[in-house]
Amino acid sequence: GYGYPHLIADQLITTFPDENFQFYNRGISGDRIRDMAGRWDKDCIRLAPDLLSILIGVNDTWNYLYMGMGSSPAEYHQVYQKLLFETHQAFPEIRFVLCEPFVLITGEVNDEWMDDVMQRQKSVLELAKEFQGVYVPFQSALDEALKKVPAHRLLDDGVHPTEQGHRVLAECWLKAVTG
Repeated sequence: GYGYPHLIADQLITTFPDENFQFYNRGISGDRIRDMAGRWDKDCIRLAPDLLSILIGVNDTWNYLYMGMGSSPAEYHQVYQKLLFETHQAFPEIRFVLCEPFVLITGEVNDEWMDDVMQRQKSVLELAKEFQGVYVPFQSALDEALKKVPAHRLLDDGVHPTEQGHRVLAECWLKAVTG
């Protein structure tokens, strides 16, 4: 892809040229937690990762609120926790990087989304603590950028990052993970 994962990979390869990194972006636009769970063995376990970065949740909110197809916040937590547990069982040394789902009120997103998204954000934080993972505060980074840039220049529809939004996310991820 050409979004924040690509920017992160480029930065890590540049910063650590002697490392033999391999990056796999298995994110699929529009996926919900159950979609990700359905392809977990093929797209995650089979790769035997040392570090696993996950961003999932906003499509569950979108589909749950408007189409009845996403997961509830409780189901989201349960499925996510099960995936992390099973992955940790398979790879006890794995390092989890759990990215906070995010939205900005613009485009498709309105106040109606906020409670649901905040419940999912809380779940991700709890799971990062439970599995000793790194928590990446994407919402905070976007909220900070919002002080200088209009929301639609960061997330064109309130959900999908623009080029500038991807840069904000990449910087946030790198700061959280590499310090």
